[in-house]
Amino acid sequence: MTFTTIIAIVLIGLIAGILSGLVGIGGGIVMVPLFVLFLGITQHNAQGLSLAVMLPPVTLLAVYNYNKAGGGLDWRIAVIVSILFIIGGFIGSKIALQLDQKILRKLFGVMMLIVAIKLIFSKS
Repeated sequence: MTFTTIIAIVLIGLIAGILSGLVGIGGGIVMVPLFVLFLGITQHNAQGLSLAVMLPPVTLLAVYNYNKAGGGLDWRIAVIVSILFIIGGFIGSKIALQLDQKILRKLFGVMMLIVAIKLIFSKS
């Protein structure tokens, strides 16, 4: 692993972590494109790597800060969504692995565009 690769990995981790704590994003929206662009790995591998990063409780301290600040987190919703997230992640990964790299990358880009347009132009 080259020094440049190590620096890229460090920056991707820091940027994704900061944005995750700041605005609740990090995995797919930040890490996947950066893995592809700066590390030159495939879309499939970038998506798998992004998921692997989230295996440990990477957001534990960020959640602690939000909850401590009186965020009033509804833990019932968190548990239900977590369980369904696990099931959905399994199903989604099976589908993604059947898709061609180019189609998967375009699908990923379209999803990011839809979210960006919605956020930019929504009135609330």
